[in-house]
Amino acid sequence: MRKSFLAVVAILSAAGLAACSEKAQDSLENSGSAIGNDISGSMESAGDRIDNGLDQAGQAIDEGSHKIGAAAGNAARDARSEAGDAKRDLGESLEKAGNDLKN
Repeated sequence: MRKSFLAVVAILSAAGLAACSEKAQDSLENSGSAIGNDISGSMESAGDRIDNGLDQAGQAIDEGSHKIGAAAGNAARDARSEAGDAKRDLGESLEKAGNDLKN
């Protein structure tokens, strides 16, 4: 009788452990899925932030290049103007020197 009682207890214990292990497995699977979803969401969010940051950097580079282009254009225009003024001044000086030599 004692052996049959121990056998029944052993069978019930094994069944209880099997049930617990199924619950534990389900719980682990659910936890794993939740962790995977959290990681996936975080990765997507990080990717979006990186994309936005790169877009902003590209816009800043474009704006900077436009400003540099405008500044270079202004500098070239100013240089042409200064060269023209210097050319006129030199011509006037040479003309004056020539007139002084005539007199």
